[in-house]
Amino acid sequence: MQQLPLEVRLADHAVFDSFHAAGNELLLHQLRSAATLPGQPPLWLWAPSGQGKSHLLQAAVALADESSRRAAYLPLDSSPPLPAGVLEGMGTLALVCLDDLQVVTGQPEWERALFRLHEELRNNAGNLVVASRVPPAETPIGLADLASRLKSGTTFRVQALDDEGRLRALQLRARFRGFELPDETGRYLLARVGRGVGELFQLLDELDRAALAAQKQLTIPFVRQVLGS
Repeated sequence: MQQLPLEVRLADHAVFDSFHAAGNELLLHQLRSAATLPGQPPLWLWAPSGQGKSHLLQAAVALADESSRRAAYLPLDSSPPLPAGVLEGMGTLALVCLDDLQVVTGQPEWERALFRLHEELRNNAGNLVVASRVPPAETPIGLADLASRLKSGTTFRVQALDDEGRLRALQLRARFRGFELPDETGRYLLARVGRGVGELFQLLDELDRAALAAQKQLTIPFVRQVLGS
């Protein structure tokens, strides 16, 4: 996979095939179009943390890369804060995905840089996808031209999964990592840990590593033992 700015690397698991799309089918269709077709309108994804926004942005970049289209994923919620100049040169790419947009809106230097990026991408038939914790209407953008450009595209709320959807998402993630997660073990996890999908995925990865080290299956007794420790 291509070198990304600031040593950012895509997560190996962050592809569309490992995302349980229930309730978000149209969004995935639009993201696939942004990844593979030139000249698409801007996309704005929003949802609280833990609903899979970062996964989806990285999946779009991964698909663009597979299609031999130059793309970049940039998380804006970093420490130390990123300078607005990091966007320079990205306007020549086929796809730019910006995560946590709410971190930089309201900052004049960043808003000017975002406006330039949008215009450069549009002139080059490139595509822009942004993700935020809030919808456009609740985002304080001081630069009117930038606000109108971003709001002229399509906005999607990433739909949260119900318990059955979270279970299927966990099992899909498990299969992607090369093992099967029994229904009863998955439901045990759902009943005892936070309901955010991101938190569940992180725990599943930790349990998988523990199971490999102990050469155990992810049974309820083993999971109970790991959680207890």
